[in-house]
Amino acid sequence: MNALLQKLGISLPIIQAPMAGTSTPAMAAAVSNAGGLGSIGVGATDAKGARDMIADIRAASNRGFNVNLFCHKPAVADGPREAGWIEKLRPVFAQYGAEPPHQLREIYESFVEDDEMLAMLLAERPAIVSFHFGLPSADRIAALKQAGIVLLASATNLADARAVAAAGIDAVVAQGYEAGGHRGVFDQDAPDEELGTMALTRLLVRELSIPVIAAGGIMDGAGIAAALVLGAGAAQLGTAFVACPESSADPAHKKLLLGAGAEHTIMTQAISGRPARSLANKFTAIGQTVSRGQIAGYPMAYDAGKALNAAAKAKGETGFGAQWAGQAAPLARALPAGELVTQLKAEMDAALKRVAV
Repeated sequence: MNALLQKLGISLPIIQAPMAGTSTPAMAAAVSNAGGLGSIGVGATDAKGARDMIADIRAASNRGFNVNLFCHKPAVADGPREAGWIEKLRPVFAQYGAEPPHQLREIYESFVEDDEMLAMLLAERPAIVSFHFGLPSADRIAALKQAGIVLLASATNLADARAVAAAGIDAVVAQGYEAGGHRGVFDQDAPDEELGTMALTRLLVRELSIPVIAAGGIMDGAGIAAALVLGAGAAQLGTAFVACPESSADPAHKKLLLGAGAEHTIMTQAISGRPARSLANKFTAIGQTVSRGQIAGYPMAYDAGKALNAAAKAKGETGFGAQWAGQAAPLARALPAGELVTQLKAEMDAALKRVAV
């Protein structure tokens, strides 16, 4: 067992990605019970909702788990840009007999400003807390560490990873460009180096003194083994768990993931306002017709996106959802989460034996 696994309190180098809106307490509990690290994403809920999710995990498992937080820069209103995005989407809403929102809301509060979420975490003290889109302030990090909580943070490039290490975070999640869902970029307006998981993982292992967790495009035990050979202490898998029965992904998302639609993924800002990798669908097609500057900022664009998805689903159209998936999506399988972890371990062991020969 490596030092990272000891710190995380797990026996397997398998971390189920938080995936706000898709992971569930049942999924996290099943993964943790199987020896991996289960995770929940609470960026889309408030402190009470997060506390309830934590309680649900603890009712099903006595193992540690990870609570993930969004640390994006708080939204700055841009009336003309938001109005323009509403008008761009108006004809699409009309196709489904609906009107777009009159005004876009900041539907998700960033942890950098959420005092109630911090107080809840300090009271509940989950074993692990992780950050996406950036880092909270030094005093928030210090408070969580003082409470005995192990901290993780995502990075997509060396500069952000160095900031993670300098902030005293215990381990960095190296999120490659292959990954499904939202890119963990700290500054979404800066050029994206689009580093793949293999290159990023190896780079961070060499340049940093803290443990590295590889993430992005890892779907089976062979991928986990490859990450370990690169020097990662563990691998984080998200898309691999989307088709599990414990997942809250809707049936249309799971059907697309388990069919030919899995062969096509696209990085888009159109759905939420931040770069995110999705299965190709009607919303990603809209994204290919507009420039980045036309799309409302995050999370206001997500307000419009969720409204459009709801309007379309009411008419039987499922192609406007946030159908997040990574580039290796065709390797997805519909297994219970705990069973999948067991299968991943067997595949990993076999792959490591092949490497050792």
